[in-house]
Amino acid sequence: MATTKWTLDPNHSEVTFKVKHLMISNVKGEFGKFDIKVDGDDINTANIDVNIDTASISTSNADRDAHLKGADFFEVEKYPSILFTANGLKAGTDGDYTITGDLTIKDVTKPVTFKAELGGTSKDPWGNEKLGYSVEGKINRKDFGLNWNAALETGGVLVSEEVKFFAELQFVKSAE
Repeated sequence: MATTKWTLDPNHSEVTFKVKHLMISNVKGEFGKFDIKVDGDDINTANIDVNIDTASISTSNADRDAHLKGADFFEVEKYPSILFTANGLKAGTDGDYTITGDLTIKDVTKPVTFKAELGGTSKDPWGNEKLGYSVEGKINRKDFGLNWNAALETGGVLVSEEVKFFAELQFVKSAE
């Protein structure tokens, strides 16, 4: 009997984030390399493991990216991955879900909960069944040892502690 396997389609998926800068506007960034393993026939009840390559961070500014990769933030040489492990999705209403699991950044692991929205399923022009989710959430970066900041003369800080995450994820179904 064949089992169902859901595999991430990296060409149609993204992981992005926003953080307040100068307390007045958001700076956007993304992680260009990540993988998601789904262990189970039903993606809604499966174990889900996310591995994000910290060195793939990009904010479209080389100096800022270098700072984020360094000791003040991700220390990509020492901590090459952000990890998230979840045990399935909990259904809400109208295609809304919550996904709870353990997030690890710089060897600090904390439980987190994100919102997920089922985009639906569809067949692509080649007959492959696809499944899409939008995921969003927020964390306090200081909870994970991302402590660097600078005080502003006008009050406040250069970079907010709250980081908002967004993911657009597409999976392809296959039988094993």
